[in-house]
Amino acid sequence: MVIKVFLASLSGSTAIKKKQQDVVGFLEALKIDYAQLDIASNEDNRRWMRENVPGEKKPTNGIPLPPQIFNEEMYCGDYETFFEAKEDNTVYEFLGLTPPPGSKEAQQAENTQKLHNGSGTEEHLDDDTTRKPAEEEEQEEGEEDRVEDNHLVSEAEDELVSEEEEEELRELEEEEEQASEED
Repeated sequence: MVIKVFLASLSGSTAIKKKQQDVVGFLEALKIDYAQLDIASNEDNRRWMRENVPGEKKPTNGIPLPPQIFNEEMYCGDYETFFEAKEDNTVYEFLGLTPPPGSKEAQQAENTQKLHNGSGTEEHLDDDTTRKPAEEEEQEEGEEDRVEDNHLVSEAEDELVSEEEEEELRELEEEEEQASEED
């Protein structure tokens, strides 16, 4: 499958140029194969793009602006939907591709699959087991949990452990000071 990015090489709009560069740069960074199709110098590309962008995705004037992204003949979206997918770590899903193993998106898909299959632990389940990736990311930002010795350690627990360790260190230092004063 080839990702097709319809661009305008001769655009006078710096906003369009920046959006095109953002899409192309991100695809290159992820090492995703894609083809750049210029609508400024190729009338067939321009016609194909305009005919294949779904009606509900076209602006009020009916002429979609680049960049427009397709997976073969399947419409993926424009810059705004690409940007949303990028922010939500769902670019592979947006492009209709399978995320590579170990990627954030693959891990999110795996976690979602576990929740849907009921193999998640009670500790991870809540009333809303069909959360969207963006909501999961917001939760992750707020909780920053980590796994230690196969035990989930929340940020609050981690802070408590750190405070206890600091208290132990203070006590040891005080004992050492008292021992050195007695000598």
